[in-house]
Amino acid sequence: MGIRTVVAGASGYAGGELLRLIAGHPEFDLVAATAHRQAGAPVTAVHPQLAGLDLVFAATDAATLADADLVFLALPHGESAALAAELPESVRVVDLGADHRLRDADAWSRYYGGPHAGAWTYGLPELPGQRAAIAGATRVANTGCYAVAVTLALAPLIAAGAVSPADVVVVAASGTSGAGRAAKAHLLGSEVMGDLSPYKVGAHQHVPEIKQATGATGLSLTPVLAPMPRGILATVTAAPTGDADPRAVLAAAYAETPFVHLLPEGAWPHTAATAGANSCHLQAAVDVDSGRVIVVSAIDNLGKGAAGQAVQNANLMFGLPETTGLPLFGVTP
Repeated sequence: MGIRTVVAGASGYAGGELLRLIAGHPEFDLVAATAHRQAGAPVTAVHPQLAGLDLVFAATDAATLADADLVFLALPHGESAALAAELPESVRVVDLGADHRLRDADAWSRYYGGPHAGAWTYGLPELPGQRAAIAGATRVANTGCYAVAVTLALAPLIAAGAVSPADVVVVAASGTSGAGRAAKAHLLGSEVMGDLSPYKVGAHQHVPEIKQATGATGLSLTPVLAPMPRGILATVTAAPTGDADPRAVLAAAYAETPFVHLLPEGAWPHTAATAGANSCHLQAAVDVDSGRVIVVSAIDNLGKGAAGQAVQNANLMFGLPETTGLPLFGVTP
C-alpha cells in the first residue's frame, strides 16, 4: 500500500486533472474521490478521459478524508477552511483553493470577502527557501493559476533589483477551464469561440497573492478570456532599475529547477507547448522604445497552475523527488 490519497472536489477540472496524475503516480494510492452534486456517480461519468478508473464519487465530508495520508482540496474558494479544520494534523493537506494563500486578512476581505482562515505554507517551490518550507509542512496552500505564471516571470527580477516593484503591468490570457466547470452563459462555445474578452479588470483576486509572492508594490493585472480550453500566456512588463540583463537573471534563478525553462533567445512561449505538463516556459526582452523589461510566461493552468503544482508540493511533503509522477513535456499538437 502506497500513500493513501483522497481528492475532495474531484468532479471539477482541476480535480479531474489531479485524478489523472495520481492514477499514474508510483507512490500515491488513490483511495477516494469526493464530490457534492456528483456523489454516487462513477468518476468516468464526469471524466470520460479516465476510462478504466473504477471509482465512485463519495460525499465530501471529514469522515471520508480523515483516514487518508494525503488530501487534496480542489474545492471552490471559501469552502476549504472549515473542512480542513476537521482533519487531524497527521493528514497532510494541499489546498488548491484560495482560503489559505494570503497572509493579510485585509487583502482577503477586500478581494474575497468573509472571514480570513489564516495562511498556510505557500506552495510555490521555485521561490527561494520554499522547497524546504514545503517539505516540513503538513498544510500547504497551492498557488493561484495567474499567480504562478506571473510570479515565476517577475520574482527573480525584483529580488535581483533589476526592475522596479512599484510599476508592474500584466496582461494575461487564460483558457476557459480556469473559470471552472459550472455552466455559465458567457462560457458557452458560441460565446467564446472567435472572441477575446477582458474580465475582472483592475480587481482580480490574484493581485494580492502576486504582490505577496514577488515583493511587487504596484501591480496592474488585466486578465483575458481566450478561446481555448487550457493554458495561460502572461506578458509581464516592469520598469528597469539598472542595466541588468533580464535573461541572465532568470537563467541564474532557474538553472537547477526541473519545471521552469528559459527558452533560447528569440524563441517565445506558446500555451500549447505546456499543455498537459507541469512546466513553465519563459522568455525575456527589453523594449527598444520604452526600455521596459518584458517577460512572457506560458503554463497549463490545470498543470503548473493547479493540479501539477499540487502534486509537486505533495511530493516534497513526503520526501519524494519533486518530479515524481509529473510530466515534463507538453502534448502539442
